[in-house]
Amino acid sequence: MDCVLIESLELETVIGVYDWERTIRQRLVLDLELATDIRPAAADDDLTKTLDYAAISQRIQHFADEHDFALVETFAERLAELLMTEFSVPWLRLTLRKPGAVPAAAAVGVRIERGTPSEGT
Repeated sequence: MDCVLIESLELETVIGVYDWERTIRQRLVLDLELATDIRPAAADDDLTKTLDYAAISQRIQHFADEHDFALVETFAERLAELLMTEFSVPWLRLTLRKPGAVPAAAAVGVRIERGTPSEGT
C-alpha cells in the first residue's frame, strides 16, 4: 500500500463544547495518511494520476472554515467521510489534535482509520 502524507497541517476552526469555545476559533493540528497507488503518477510524472496533497489540504481548510463542531471526534469522522468520497480514497488514517485543550498536555485528540486498503494499493 502506498500512502500520500500530510503532516502537522494547522487549521483554525470553531470547536468545543463550552460556551466560550463557541465564540472563538481554535487551532487543530492534523496528520493524514491516504491510501493510493503512486505507480501510475510516478511512471508518467503526472500529478493528475495521484492524490494532490495541495488540493486536499485546501479542501480540509475549507471544511474547517465552513463547519463548527463541539467534538474533535465529530470533526474527524465527517472529514474522513468527505475525503474518502471526494478524493476516492479507499483507506485513510487521520490524527486530529487540539493543542492547549488540557493545560498539562501538549495536545489531546483522536486517531481514526476508515476504509480498507485495496489490493495492489
